[in-house]
Amino acid sequence: MNIALWLERAALTGPKRPAIYQGRRLVADYGAFHARAARLAGWLAGQGVTPGARVAIFMKNCPEYLVALFGCWHAGAAVVPINAKLHGREAAWIIEDAEAAMTLVTPDLAPALAGAGAPGRLVDVSGEDYAAAMTHEGAAGVAARAPGDLAWLFYTSGTTGRPKGVQITHRMLQGMALSYLSDVDAVHREDATLYAAPMSHGAGLYSLMHVRAGARHLCPDSGGFDPAEILDLAAHHGRVHLFAAPTMVKRLTAHARTAGAAGTGLRSVVYGGGPMYRADIEAAVDHFGPVFIQIFGQGECPMCITALSRAAVADRSHLRWRERLASVGRAQSLVEVRIGDAAGRPLPAGEVGEIMVRGDPVMPGYWRSPEATEKTFKDGWLMTGDVGWMDAEGFVTLQDRSKDVIISGGTNIYPREVEEALVSHPAVAEAAVVGRPDPEWGEAVVAFIVGADDREVDAAALEAHCLDRIARFKRPRIYHALSELPKNNYGKVVKTELRRMLEEMENG
Repeated sequence: MNIALWLERAALTGPKRPAIYQGRRLVADYGAFHARAARLAGWLAGQGVTPGARVAIFMKNCPEYLVALFGCWHAGAAVVPINAKLHGREAAWIIEDAEAAMTLVTPDLAPALAGAGAPGRLVDVSGEDYAAAMTHEGAAGVAARAPGDLAWLFYTSGTTGRPKGVQITHRMLQGMALSYLSDVDAVHREDATLYAAPMSHGAGLYSLMHVRAGARHLCPDSGGFDPAEILDLAAHHGRVHLFAAPTMVKRLTAHARTAGAAGTGLRSVVYGGGPMYRADIEAAVDHFGPVFIQIFGQGECPMCITALSRAAVADRSHLRWRERLASVGRAQSLVEVRIGDAAGRPLPAGEVGEIMVRGDPVMPGYWRSPEATEKTFKDGWLMTGDVGWMDAEGFVTLQDRSKDVIISGGTNIYPREVEEALVSHPAVAEAAVVGRPDPEWGEAVVAFIVGADDREVDAAALEAHCLDRIARFKRPRIYHALSELPKNNYGKVVKTELRRMLEEMENG
């Protein structure tokens, strides 16, 4: 079944129900939302976009993003959502690898793509082509799609330094949305979801269950996360749902305390995408009350591995409430979760190992990368790369990450990408990147540099060099010069030693 049928049904049952807002302003009811998606689908078909083709979306949060998503699905195409914070070169590489037939882009990001020589046709959603699409005859019906057909091609990096395309099918999206209703939160027609986190990630995925319910969709005027704006919109619209990274929760709490805002109208805040410090979630619950729910997932099993319920997050009466609050909850309904050893064999409760998951929401594999797919699965189980343990009641606690991923502001930063940018500078012989705890962003990027030919490290020059090659949020915040990097007998950099050195520098 094509996931776009949920929008068609919502429009049939409540065409005049408010659907999309820009701030406080109503942009479209469900009848108009569906009509615009159908027109885009008809226009895409006229431009040669056939079912199964990929259409990239490189856009900041805005009402057109929702039309783009459902319009592409309506046409039978698969969307390739690209993080709007990426460098133009990084986005262009994804477009090329996905062999996207077209890229829909907001005007502020179009120059970066054009300057990077992005392949294929670029359609500015503020331009003439998109305007023509919005007056085009709508597609006669939603294109037929099989459950296993590709719907969302999500690019996530790994240890190779190049992004991998996670294939997310229509069945996976349906399972994720229905599991949300079962394990995370109810969604009613009177509710509203607010897009403060990137729609290219979890926030966009969470549009599905709200479309299915005929709920409202709120796009902030700022296009992103602004605590004052969120609290204002929540109070104005009421019954607001928000998906947020832990750092966003912390900033929202701090602002609300300073401003004396109680969080009126904030119904549910689902947090995930990075480590949530227990003190931060305790402070958030103390201020806002029982509105918080935690989820744990990854691109390969989107938003759908475990969930820590609203009741468990807010509970202070259970003897082990602090341990539970430090966990990521229990397995969601459509998946099996277990802890395994290096060979994937199950471990008993309380023992630390790799978190494994299988079920309908798990990807079939990476885009055109059978070797990476084979490495990621063991006997049908997805090896998440995250290390943790499960207690006797099924609560899973993350212990560490087996990969060296740095999570800053809820966004993954892959050290290899940053290191490759650094070593391309002529003054750098070697580079190694690690994360260090940061009270605001969760983690910050720290680079250790060995200068070429005994040159001194010029942090300003390296900053400019990185900004020309990778997204701003990936750049190192701190540089340390070393005469050599610590390595093992095989010549591999020992990052645990770098972290130890960093701790000594900061504490000594």
